[in-house]
Amino acid sequence: MNNLKTIIGVIVIVLFFAGVIWVAKPSNPNTGTADINQAAAGEIAAEEPVFNFGEISMSKGKVSHQFKIKNDGVGPLKIEKIYTSCMCTTAKLISAGRSFGPYGMPGHGFIPKISATISQNEEAIVEAVFDPAAHGPSGIGRIERAVYLENSGGSPLELTFFATVTP
Repeated sequence: MNNLKTIIGVIVIVLFFAGVIWVAKPSNPNTGTADINQAAAGEIAAEEPVFNFGEISMSKGKVSHQFKIKNDGVGPLKIEKIYTSCMCTTAKLISAGRSFGPYGMPGHGFIPKISATISQNEEAIVEAVFDPAAHGPSGIGRIERAVYLENSGGSPLELTFFATVTP
């Protein structure tokens, strides 16, 4: 009887964590039903999709960069999800005086869907924050990280940054 309770408990825990991972995983914009209003959807673009911090010191703490994005499409654009490529990086969206986030890496916390709308020709900011000390001494050297924005305009937008981490 005690073994049965243990087995059921383990199954419940495994199912719980599988559900959390399933909810937090990035959505694939190529699956599901097509949006009837796709032609009227906005189109997201970044003024500077790649940024190089250059050399940064692990001992000086976190660094951040603000990426400017703009809806260049013919209608409103909905940002549905923001997530990062590594747990050492967080990102937040600043749009129309509101701040969404910070968001991190899928699987290392719940990444909720957001419904931030960027109107046609409106700009917004994606602030990426990188913690060079997050990986400890093994994190020294050249790094590349990314922030992904899933949106109603189709393909996710990838914002990338580079740095060379020193002690």
